[in-house]
Amino acid sequence: MIASINKIYHEFHPKFWVVVVVSFIDRVGGTLLFPFFSLYITQKFGVGMTQAGVILGMFSIFGLFGGMIGGALTDKFGRRKLILFGLVFSALSTLSLGLVNQFSLLYPLAAVIGLLSDIAGPAHSAMIADILPEHQRQEGFGILRVVGNFAWIIGPTIGGLLAKSNFFSLFVIDAIISCIVAALIFRLLPETKPEVKVEAGALQAKPESIWKTVLGYGTVLRDLAFVAFIIATMLMLAVYQQMYGTLSVYLRDVHAIDPQHYGYLMTTSAITVVLFQFLVSRWLRGKAPFLMMAFGTLFYMIGFAMFGFVATYWLFAAAIVVITIGEMIVVPVSQGLAANFAPEDMRGRYMAVFGLSWAIPSVVSLGLAGYILDNFNPNLLWYIGGVLCALSALSYYALHLRLGKRERFVPKSAATD
Repeated sequence: MIASINKIYHEFHPKFWVVVVVSFIDRVGGTLLFPFFSLYITQKFGVGMTQAGVILGMFSIFGLFGGMIGGALTDKFGRRKLILFGLVFSALSTLSLGLVNQFSLLYPLAAVIGLLSDIAGPAHSAMIADILPEHQRQEGFGILRVVGNFAWIIGPTIGGLLAKSNFFSLFVIDAIISCIVAALIFRLLPETKPEVKVEAGALQAKPESIWKTVLGYGTVLRDLAFVAFIIATMLMLAVYQQMYGTLSVYLRDVHAIDPQHYGYLMTTSAITVVLFQFLVSRWLRGKAPFLMMAFGTLFYMIGFAMFGFVATYWLFAAAIVVITIGEMIVVPVSQGLAANFAPEDMRGRYMAVFGLSWAIPSVVSLGLAGYILDNFNPNLLWYIGGVLCALSALSYYALHLRLGKRERFVPKSAATD
């Protein structure tokens, strides 16, 4: 086991391991707070999940624009500056959310925070694509999943305990951790943006204007294969987001499961990833990526549909494990696919559009889910989720049939056989 870990360590660039360490620290802060934010809103302000879903949706819709701006700025100015800005702003915005005492103030806060907090999202993904060669990206994203889930073992367990007595402490700790991570990146991580290559004897190209950089999104959106991939991913993520947005409220209101025990469920997911993600990532080598996306999404279909049929805690834990198996397949494969779609000089913009697959469902899915929980049979939410996941899996299979033999989507181990 030690020899295997040592081999993996030496296979990857040292910069990658710096990213791994700082990502772990950042995730600890995020997982203290993020899974309990819906509970915080409904408990502190005495509102229903519909109102909470609107706030969460506003974060997402303004984050959509922030991510698009950030993608262009990432390709124009580089990754490091955007990441540092995002971390410092995250610390300030987290404290502001913890200090606000009027529900109406959450609306303008959600707009500003959503716009600026997500501006660094594409830079993170582009930096990983810069550092890792194509054949290592899928496994590299898998490694990030493992360390991220180490954080999920720590964060929700502590967060669940603190949430029972002092919600504000979660905001303070998250803000402090964001500042620590910013300092580490400033000290340890250089810029990774590839330099523009100039042919021998050719004149140095004039730097692209910011407006022309923004207009480059037209090129991304004309990549119809990439757009089809985004749409399939949106269907799946509209369901997956419920695990962190509405599941905690559903378990509390329908099955009387408190925040601490919801935190234990999230820890169950994290432990599963930590134990098995390396094995799954190695197993994924040489597998057709779109086919693996379809396969992983079927686990989502089963797990989320289970929430509507089961009523005992251990079966909810079993459903979480089923979902997590799908997650271990889907997350690293989807990130690797998105990076492989992108030309080197457009990674920021491609990753920003890939971010829409999360942002757009967040705009509507959490609000609609809250409306279902407040006005209909709450189990209906999970039945609809199962159907959407089935449609997503079929979409990925169709993409496999259409695109699977193209060179950039053939796994390198398979391509060289």
